[in-house]
Amino acid sequence: ELGPAVAAAMRLGAVLSALRPALPLLLGLSLGCSLSLLRASWSHGAAEERCLAPGPPAPPARGAPPEAAEGRPGPGHEDFRPRIVPYYRDPNKPYKKVLRTRYIQTELGFHERLFVAVLTSKATLNTLAVAVNKTVAHHFPRLLYFTGLRSAKVPHGMVLVAHGDERPIWLMYETMNYIHQHFGSDYDWFYIMQDDTYAQAEQVKALVTHLSINQDVYLGRAEEFIGGDEQARYCHGGFGYLLSRSLLLKLHPHLDSCRNEILSVRPDEWLGRCIIDFLGITCVSQLQGQHYHTYELAKNTELEKEEEEEFQAALAVHPVSDMTLMYRLHKQFSRIQLDRVYQEIQDLQMQIRNLTALTPAGEAGVTWPVGINAPFLPKSRFEVISWDYFTEQHLFSCPDGSPKCELSGASKADVSEIIESAVEQLNSLYQPLLRFSKRQLLNGYRRFDPTRGMEYTLDLLLEAATQKGHSHVLAKRVSLVRPLSKVEIIPMPYVTEATRVQLVLPLTVQDLDFVANFLDMFAMNTLDTHDNALLTLLFIYHPYDAQRVGQVDVFAGVKAMVGELEKRYAEVKIPWISVKTEVPSQVKLMDIVSKKHPVDTLFFLASVWTEINMEFLNRCRMNTISNWQVFFPVHFQEFNPALVYRGEQTASSNTDFLRDGHFDRHSFAEACFYNSDYMTARTKLAADILDRDEVLESMEVFDVFLHYSGLHLFRAVEPGLVQKYTLRSCNPRLSEELYHRCVLSNLEGLASRSHLAMALFEQEQANST
Repeated sequence: ELGPAVAAAMRLGAVLSALRPALPLLLGLSLGCSLSLLRASWSHGAAEERCLAPGPPAPPARGAPPEAAEGRPGPGHEDFRPRIVPYYRDPNKPYKKVLRTRYIQTELGFHERLFVAVLTSKATLNTLAVAVNKTVAHHFPRLLYFTGLRSAKVPHGMVLVAHGDERPIWLMYETMNYIHQHFGSDYDWFYIMQDDTYAQAEQVKALVTHLSINQDVYLGRAEEFIGGDEQARYCHGGFGYLLSRSLLLKLHPHLDSCRNEILSVRPDEWLGRCIIDFLGITCVSQLQGQHYHTYELAKNTELEKEEEEEFQAALAVHPVSDMTLMYRLHKQFSRIQLDRVYQEIQDLQMQIRNLTALTPAGEAGVTWPVGINAPFLPKSRFEVISWDYFTEQHLFSCPDGSPKCELSGASKADVSEIIESAVEQLNSLYQPLLRFSKRQLLNGYRRFDPTRGMEYTLDLLLEAATQKGHSHVLAKRVSLVRPLSKVEIIPMPYVTEATRVQLVLPLTVQDLDFVANFLDMFAMNTLDTHDNALLTLLFIYHPYDAQRVGQVDVFAGVKAMVGELEKRYAEVKIPWISVKTEVPSQVKLMDIVSKKHPVDTLFFLASVWTEINMEFLNRCRMNTISNWQVFFPVHFQEFNPALVYRGEQTASSNTDFLRDGHFDRHSFAEACFYNSDYMTARTKLAADILDRDEVLESMEVFDVFLHYSGLHLFRAVEPGLVQKYTLRSCNPRLSEELYHRCVLSNLEGLASRSHLAMALFEQEQANST
């Protein structure tokens, strides 16, 4: 009797074992179907209740606010629910293409965070206002100064708005109007302060990041009106106050009424009364859990000994009587902020040590210094970062390739600071038991690690003194790291690729063999593609050739080529300028060209060996910014094919041309800059040299911008700017430095070390046989 039961159980076990891998899938499908059916029935019931007829909306449920019944958040709710706005286009109106903005930030209506207005006067414009500008202005994204003076002389580096009326109430009225008109739609927060106020910029910026922008905010140091309502308060102007964008938009229509109806002596009281009377909003000192801390500065206060918690937490300090006091305040608050940062670093390092002990690597996984990225680990011998050896007087890895050079400039200051910092760190670790003083730097090594910063290893000869006066000389090795600081994005003006480029090509008699190739490349890459580029030729005649130009013109062939190009391209004109000189100084030649072109011309100073292409011209446009930046590309110079290929193949058959050349860092012949920037720098140069034209022979355009302009000099390798090999003629009448650069460029442009070694080896083999 048990036989059939056992057989059935075995069959059931076999079926279950076969279905076991699919059981989770079957259970998931059944559970999902059940939940979807339940949800469908609930949704169907709710839809029947809400969609009965296209009549008026149903009344809200009992106890629910009316806003919540319509799908909007009720009072007390901070979240926002999205609404789908249906698209409707009137078929009777013609279709108009939507103008899309260039940046998504503009299209979505994003605003900048904070705008700062500083109220100043005739008596304090050149004193306190300048002190404010030097201490906190660079911390704020946008800061303007407002005054009642008319035609006031603006101090350097400040943006001043003069209203022409020094009455305090009128100045406040005009300032609020100006802010609303020019910045009301661009910023979320508006901070208004006086020039006798010291504000902690970083604390103010941190405050606005913790406040909600959808509320009417009038935040500052709340003060009572004299003889007024005890509940109504205004924000004291001496300590600054914060206004939200929504409050400014609501206040603007009532400013005219406030000016005519409200009488007050103090502008901050006038503004507070205006906001209270027309908007019903009073000043508060705390909002949304954020406090506006202030500190009233007493006379003869010793700032260096001020340790009160109220002082250290203050966002604004008032009154500041003079510039010296403003700078002392800035120094004291900077020290306080620095101490806080150091304490935070120590706390974070302690947390990292505690957490690292719980990781699989254990305490061995802690990097040094704690919290700094681990050193770069090379994957091959070609990625090894070399160490540079130095002493206190000399550096043994010189920029010019020489084995030894004097340590000077920024490198000397860097080494001195590192040695001083090492001794201070040793004293902080071993005091009061030992006191170290430096005797000598025995050995120094440094290298730049792109993952963490500059690393140093120092062998110091130190004198260690004990508390009892005993001293001993010892050698100690220390390691230091100067970590990479916070990376900043430099604001750059927007430039367009449609700018016309004016090519300037200086030509001498030695360049005649290369002109044809240059003109062919120019026609193919710019004229055929209709690129917005023009060409001006600069014929440099030797005085002997200039005297014989009536009989024999050495540039007649080039002029014939230009004529053929103008016939082929009827809309193109290629002008030329003739110059007679024995020393073709780049600056003197550029002076002639600059006077014949408008100030907004974008120049590209080219050489006859350059192969012009559209890719580089676009980078010339994008990297050159008027009144901001000039571009000096480092062109790619091909090696001598006779040494590189030695008859095996030609450079034209090799597609990987970057393998057979180098970037010529000794050449400054190519440059992109605006004529207005060159004229400004050239004017400063003329005032410095005082008509000593011989100085110009020792300078290039690069030197003019480097020493006589405050512009950014952008020098970078440019793979799109390629030059064929040629042995250039170096003019010995130029300055020694320029002649030396030309010689080095010719020598390094011969071939690589491996190619030169092979050529020497083959020559020795041939001589031996």
